[in-house]
This record gives sequence, structure tokens and C-alpha cells, in this order.
Amino acid sequence: MLIEVKIEDWDSADGMRLREEQRAELDARYGCDDHEPGAGPSAENIAVFLVARDRGGRAVGCGGLRLLGAASAEIKRMYVVPEARGAGVSVAVLRELEAAALRLGVRILKLETGPAQPDAIRFYEREGYRRIANFGVYRREPLSRCFARHLG
Repeated sequence: MLIEVKIEDWDSADGMRLREEQRAELDARYGCDDHEPGAGPSAENIAVFLVARDRGGRAVGCGGLRLLGAASAEIKRMYVVPEARGAGVSVAVLRELEAAALRLGVRILKLETGPAQPDAIRFYEREGYRRIANFGVYRREPLSRCFARHLG
């Protein structure tokens, strides 16, 4: 599958659809609709939002960066539609997020996932992310699993 990953507006129709699909999947996995401690990501706090498209131009994945400080950022709303999983979309989005982070001066990328997402945990570990103590709003969240990777 040929994938093209580009910056798009947070409020783009495809970005909103992908985030809605992700939320529905998380709701089903965790059995609830409240799994975002703290302020949710938005156009105001996401520095970069990417959408991946297949050869036909269909949006099949997304991911964003929320700055945490001068040299760190958090990966937010990383998602690939089920039918495109295993085709390299998540790697393409992650590589573009990492490149965008470096351009912004970010040296540490962090993320949060959970035990009902073993596929995500395996993916991030395979891509060089290591488990860290829960950070920020996730500190007291028993279902949070946090990871980080030093860039560059």
C-alpha cells in the first residue's frame, strides 16, 4: 500500500472522522466513553496533525503532536483504520510525527496507551519506545501505560 502522510488542519473532515472512529474503538475496548484525563487534544493545543492517505486518496490514519515543553511532546490520536492495519500506515505516520517533532526542537516523544491496546504497546516497543512512569495527567490513572523515546 502506497501511503502519503501530510499535515492537515485538526478540524478537517477526514481528521474528525478518523478521530471519531478511534474514539468508538476505544469506547468498545474499555467499555466506557471517558478515557481522556485532563484537557483533550484540540486545534489550540496540537502543534502538528497528520493524515495518512492511501493510493486512492482515502484517509486511513492520523496522528498528532502536543507540545509538553521546550524539548518534549506527546503523541496524540495515533490511529489507523482496521482494514489498513499491517500495511505500514502506522510506521509512516510515526516517522512523520518524529520528523515533525525534530523540526520543532523536540528531543523526547512521549505517549500514553492502555492494557486493552496490546497491539499498540507491541508497536511502540518495536519502534523503540520504552515504558516510563506515568506522566502528567496520567500519573494516577491505573489503566495508563506510558512510553517515551529520545529522538536524534
